[in-house]
Amino acid sequence: MKFFIDTANLQDIEEAQALGVLDGVTTNPSLMAKEGITGKQNILNHYLAICNIVEGDVSAEVISTDFEGMVREGEELAALHPQIVVKLPMIGDGVKACKYFSSKGIRTNVTLVFSAGQALLAAKAGATYVSPFLGRLDDVSTDGMHLISEIREIYDNYGYQTQILSASVRHTMHIINCAKIGSDIMTGPLSAIKGLLKHPLTDIGLKQFVEDAKKMNL
Repeated sequence: MKFFIDTANLQDIEEAQALGVLDGVTTNPSLMAKEGITGKQNILNHYLAICNIVEGDVSAEVISTDFEGMVREGEELAALHPQIVVKLPMIGDGVKACKYFSSKGIRTNVTLVFSAGQALLAAKAGATYVSPFLGRLDDVSTDGMHLISEIREIYDNYGYQTQILSASVRHTMHIINCAKIGSDIMTGPLSAIKGLLKHPLTDIGLKQFVEDAKKMNL
């Protein structure tokens, strides 16, 4: 399973990259706003800065909600850097734009997916990635993992090449469960990725090894 980080914070991206497990980055307008990045050129420059840190794909989201606007923005984003993947909303015009971009060889990530039917439409439109938001489903007392499982079954049934990019990952167990189900990718915060490192027995064992090593006058 690939690990993407869901942030626009360059320090977090650099730390995840230095860990040696980062495969890509996802962003959205809310994450950009959180970092105080405003203005079109500043946003484009920030995408370039992210691309200069990581080697994998970087999802950059369009702001428009109409087909013509999505195409205009998406083409500009795709031309910015080879690593850029155009992120589109799961609405009618978003699916239409996805089909347009796939016919042009431009990679896409269809986002804000909350049902298996939506994921099926994205795959049929040729999406490179589909982003089901499991954490947000959990927030409304719906099993987000069940959705990932449904999408995996449907895609496997028909051989769709669209990759499942499990989004809105909140914590370490989300990552583990995504891996067990067979999600192609997960995207979440740095804290969830680093959480995989932690186990009390590791800490206890390392402390003992260090103490014993001191007795050996190493």
